[in-house]
Amino acid sequence: MLKTPRRAPGLIKPPRSQRLPDIVTVAEADRLFLATRVLSYRVFFFTLYSLGLRLGEGLRLRVGDIDAARQRVHIRDAKGNKDRLVPLPQATHRLLQIFWQRHRNRMLLFPNRAGGLAGARTATTPLDRGGVQTTLRKVTAACGLKKTSRRTACATVTPRT
Repeated sequence: MLKTPRRAPGLIKPPRSQRLPDIVTVAEADRLFLATRVLSYRVFFFTLYSLGLRLGEGLRLRVGDIDAARQRVHIRDAKGNKDRLVPLPQATHRLLQIFWQRHRNRMLLFPNRAGGLAGARTATTPLDRGGVQTTLRKVTAACGLKKTSRRTACATVTPRT
């Protein structure tokens, strides 16, 4: 008995259940943008929502990734370490232009805010991931959103800056 291999009974594992993400509606997204007081976070959230990006993809965006002539954004090292091209809505492009004119960082689209506006021009690191997540949690709580997932669908909302 001790030296014989164990045999497992013919049990079948139940399939894993996959949950669909809670999609933020256009009205909820508009409330979220209006409730965000810090401009860099507001522009960041709007960009993620309008382009349908993940948090890490948005943080890695560079000024050179924006192709205004072809109206597209080059997303580098996306899921599965693959690059992809995403359509760039006019409203998002205008908002990013206005935002860039404020910080004027040559490389990063969303530079770190640690040094204020003057420090943003020379920053070499993007916004802090934890700071973005904390701000998003606070803003969604202030808006009264009860979504369990912060994953967004690709949609365009008119920005209010």
